[in-house]
Formats: sequence, structure tokens, C-alpha cells
Amino acid sequence: MLFWFSIFPGLIFDIYADPSGFILFPLVVHSFDLVVSSIGILSIRSKRDSSVKALIEDPMTILQKGYSVTIVLAVLTFTGSTRWLLYTEQAPSAWLNFALCGLVGIITAYVFVWITKYYTDYKHEPVRTLALSSSTGHGTNIIAGVSLGLESTALPVLGISISIISAFWLGQTSGLVDDTGNPTGGLFGTAVATMGMLSTAAYILTMDMFGPIADNAGGIVEMSQQPESVREITDILDAVGNTTKATTKGFAIGSAALASFLLFSAYMNEVASFARASFQQVDIAIPEVFIGGLLGSMLIYLFSAWACAAVGRTAQEVVKEVRRQFIERPGIMVGFKFLTAFHGVL
Repeated sequence: MLFWFSIFPGLIFDIYADPSGFILFPLVVHSFDLVVSSIGILSIRSKRDSSVKALIEDPMTILQKGYSVTIVLAVLTFTGSTRWLLYTEQAPSAWLNFALCGLVGIITAYVFVWITKYYTDYKHEPVRTLALSSSTGHGTNIIAGVSLGLESTALPVLGISISIISAFWLGQTSGLVDDTGNPTGGLFGTAVATMGMLSTAAYILTMDMFGPIADNAGGIVEMSQQPESVREITDILDAVGNTTKATTKGFAIGSAALASFLLFSAYMNEVASFARASFQQVDIAIPEVFIGGLLGSMLIYLFSAWACAAVGRTAQEVVKEVRRQFIERPGIMVGFKFLTAFHGVL
């Protein structure tokens, strides 16, 4: 946000008689981030009574409840901040468009958390499929893991693409125009969406710290030879900790991808201003072109993932068939007397 102000000072002073609100906007948003994230952290409570033997409540569910509280408060504070600091008489409804841009960013952050949880939580199909592939050996496990990793890039890219085009469109239709009457709020709308995505960063970082703490607790329990019942609890915490650590990485990559569009746009504007000539080549600062590049790159990973998955499934079937033949015909390696009995793998 601040580098956007440094690049387009003329536009800001033309639209805002007092640009102090514009300058303070990112600072106010992240100040509220600390407040709402603290409230979300304090809202985390477990319903399980430690004195009573009962099923262990899923730690990830508890953390998600706190994250839901943080998101609701972030939406309220972000909307209030845009009305307070981004209102201008030249475009009275512009602040509402920017509030929606922030909402796009917050939704994108939630989607990234959900996607990361889906691909890394032991309760969902990808991790269970990967664990099942381990039953047929190291090779099939490696193939399935590579396939899963490549496939996991598709949904985040789609989410980022939708958020960029949505935020840019909301900014363009906000009513902010330059001296020639051309809409100028598109890039700013994308910047506001980035602020929205980062408006719950403090809570996400808190979830990240949960991972190493749970991991260390599991190690201490194991080295101190605690009862198996204690180890069962720390194993669940350790599994959830791995998910929360992955969530933070996904959140960071998603916000960086959203901000990279702003960086490309800023760089190209500087080059065009220095050269005193507009770009005649492929302009990656155009949202459609940038998104096309993202989607094109993603397809390489996605098709590679599908190819690896097909190879992995076939390899698992081969291993299972070979094991079956060795069990049913123990003398299979002695000679060729069983050669005509093969109907599957030779």
C-alpha cells in the first residue's frame, strides 16, 4: 500500500484533499489485526473435562473456531476502516467497493487455509491415499507424494486468479478516475485485497507456532517414556501441528502471489515512466495476462500430477498382483512350471 502511494502521488492528491487517511490505512488495518487476532486467540476453549475420560476433541476444530471469530471481527473492522479512511466526496461509494475488495482478500485467506487443511490433514482423502500407497513400498509412496504435491498447486492458483480479477474489477468500478476520465482504482483495489488477506495474519502466525510446540511435546513424552495414553494425545496434537505449519506456508505464498501482481505493475509503470513510452509488448500488469500466466504454469503441474498418479496407481496394482502370486504359488521362482498360470503380471 505504501509503495503504491509512492508511485502514484499525483492521483492520491487529486482525489483526496487530505491524503492522511490513505497513508494511514494499512497501519490502521494491521493494528486492528493485532486486536482481532488476540480476541480470536483468547476465544479458543476446549469443552473436554480433563478429569473425565472421554473422546479427545479435535484440536484443529478448536483452532478453526478461533479463526472464524477472528475473520468475523476482521470483516467488521476492515469495513469500518475503509469507511473512515477511504471515503471521498468525489466518489462517495468508492469506500464500499474497497471494503468488498478487502472482503475478497479475507475470503481468499480462508480458502487458502481450507485448501491447505484438505491436503495436509490426516482426516481427508489426500493424506489417507498417500498413507495407503505406503503399503506397497517406498517407490509407490514417493510417486504418490510427488503427484499429491503437484496437484495441490491447482486450487490455490484458481483462488488467487479469482481474487485478483474480482478485486481489480471492484477497484475499476469504484468511481475513481484520473484527469482524462479513465478509471484508476483497479490496482488500488488489488492492494486493498492484499491488505484484507493479511488482516488475520497474526492469528495465522499463532497457528504456525502451535506446530513446533506440539512437536516438542511429543518428543518429550516419548523420551521420558510416558504411558501410551499420553502418547496418543500428543500424536494427535503433532498431526494437527503439521497441518497448522503447512497452513502458514500456504497463507504466505498466497499473499505473496497476490502482492506480486502489484509489484509487476509498479515495476512496469516505473519503466514506462522512465522510458516515456507505454508497453507495446505483452503487459503482465494487465490482470487477464497475469492470470493467464498463472493458469498456464499451473496446468503443467496439474497434468504432471495426473500422470504421476496414474503411474502410481498402476504400480500399486502390480505390486499387489506380484505379492498375491508369491503367496498362492510359493515355488514360483524355482522354475517355469507356473508360467502358463499367469493371467495378470508376469
